[in-house]
Amino acid sequence: MSDAIYANPRLAPLYDEFEDNRADLLAYLAIAEALNAELVLDIGCGTGSLAVLLARSGRTVVAVDPAQAYLEVAKAKGVPGITWLHGHAADVPDIGAHLAVMTGNVAQALVTDHEWTTALASVYRALRPGGHFVFETRRPARRAWQDWAADTETEMRDIAGIGRVTRRFEVTAVQAPVVSFRYTYTFGADGEVLVSESTLRFREREDIEADLITQGFRVHEVRDAPDRPGEEFVFIAEKVSGGQLA
Repeated sequence: MSDAIYANPRLAPLYDEFEDNRADLLAYLAIAEALNAELVLDIGCGTGSLAVLLARSGRTVVAVDPAQAYLEVAKAKGVPGITWLHGHAADVPDIGAHLAVMTGNVAQALVTDHEWTTALASVYRALRPGGHFVFETRRPARRAWQDWAADTETEMRDIAGIGRVTRRFEVTAVQAPVVSFRYTYTFGADGEVLVSESTLRFREREDIEADLITQGFRVHEVRDAPDRPGEEFVFIAEKVSGGQLA
């Protein structure tokens, strides 16, 4: 079973409960404001945390995710100004967006070269000339998976309408630059155990920059994630007028 947290209707509502501190998203809101981005494409929107922030700031948002269960959680938040679409990064519509974003694990979840380059090409088409693409990815040299493997603490939440849920995390495979991990959820109400497995790819900065340039982007800046200095790259790239370079 792969990435059950994204697709299972019982697991999807747990994401916001266990990942309740999303201070990382404020940096993306600030970037949208700095770029005067009125129409934003949120790729891999999940339960809609960033899309909601953007819409509440007065922006029009098109939010895309491959997991219908996530989208149902996002829609239930009832925030106007957001169009929710079911699809993958390669399926994003050509909407002439001012800004496209991929937060959290989205960029790294595009594991194969084909998935990655196809997504970049789709984002390029979805932006208007001069539009920007902003996303984050972990620094491979930081070897975050070593910290993950050392953290074996079980988390527990008492969730309204669901009851007590425990979550256990484990790294299952490291074949750098690809790392796999597993979350195991146990529901206190009935004892059901559900497992969600994920795989991420850790790309080098120079490889990402080269891929962006090949797809027709100009890399303006690569900065630190303000809430995780030294751990991640945040890429800010611009769609170059005149089309893709390859």
